[in-house]
Amino acid sequence: MALSSTAVAARRVLAAASHSSHEGGAKTWKILTFVLAVPGVAVCMANAYMKMYAHSHGQPDFVAYQHLRVRSKRFPWGDGNHSLFHNPHTNALPDGYESSHH
Repeated sequence: MALSSTAVAARRVLAAASHSSHEGGAKTWKILTFVLAVPGVAVCMANAYMKMYAHSHGQPDFVAYQHLRVRSKRFPWGDGNHSLFHNPHTNALPDGYESSHH
């Protein structure tokens, strides 16, 4: 089975690349970090910042669904009605949102 000259050339290049030394690997990853990773994180941060100010931060209307916010027993902290990480702006109680002060 005869190989074409292109296939032979490709095989030689790949074989030569596999036998080369691995020097400069740290330099390559350092360059990739500064060229790709840092700008990528900056773009993601800018995207999150713009989306944060593009949407309103008002409370959604409260709908008293029967299957949500069921309290079969009290929480062992506080008044027993607030979850451990309760946020009055985003977390509703079984009878609705707490009055907001802002």
